[in-house]
Amino acid sequence: MNRISRPQAVLRGVVLGLGALVFLFPFYYMVVGALQKDPDPTLAGAFPNPANLTFDNFVNVNERINLGTGLINSGIFTGGVLLCTVIFGVLVGYALAMLKWRGARATFALALLVQVIPFQLLQIPLYVLIARDYGLADTHVGMILPFAINSTAVIIFRQYFLQLPKELFEAARIDGAGEIRLLWSVALPLVRPALVTAVLLTFIGPWNEFLWPFLITKDAALQPLAVSLANYISTVAASTDNPFGAILAGAVVLAAPVVVLFIVFQRYFVSNDLGSGVKG
Repeated sequence: MNRISRPQAVLRGVVLGLGALVFLFPFYYMVVGALQKDPDPTLAGAFPNPANLTFDNFVNVNERINLGTGLINSGIFTGGVLLCTVIFGVLVGYALAMLKWRGARATFALALLVQVIPFQLLQIPLYVLIARDYGLADTHVGMILPFAINSTAVIIFRQYFLQLPKELFEAARIDGAGEIRLLWSVALPLVRPALVTAVLLTFIGPWNEFLWPFLITKDAALQPLAVSLANYISTVAASTDNPFGAILAGAVVLAAPVVVLFIVFQRYFVSNDLGSGVKG
């Protein structure tokens, strides 16, 4: 294996460090702007006077749209989508990878095809189906239903299941284990990185989703935080003392759970537990 020299290592560290600073600066600027009493949209505003820092912007936006209710609605919407994504993704991915049945290849091809169809093309027929035919407008179920099956999660689980040693499943079948037992006791413990990866990748979509919840919900008490913030920006923010700070305060509250989630679970993106299932 070729070892890099010390100057190369230093240069790589400098380049990566600069790239990290460029990537993180917008998040830092968002937090600083949310805490400023008097807005300073210039570059100098990134290094504010401590006397100009306050939490009034968070209080102001909370008085208008109730950040707590918006977070709860976003949590219900996102949690329901994640639960359905994991359950259906695991079942379909396992069936495509481990079971032999007619139509498996066609089903997998269909899952790939869905990836190239923009969701916006389906929103009008989905709205008619869910709001008019099912009567699920202004409900959390109506928000969750279009996202219940995620083709990306199906593909992720299928690829992970294909990497599992077939000998483990053959030995378990010889011992009399059924497919549900194999899935629960053998497959799932070995694909924990896939579970976390699917959850993290799926979390971002419904948490930031705006258009579909906006279409399907008219009751402000049921709208996720992304929709409440959009309504606030378009109707109320301009009348506040510090519109710039209030908007950034709402953005910080919306972005914080996603940032925390990635910081806590980012190590699972590179972990690999497959080797623990095979003894040498």
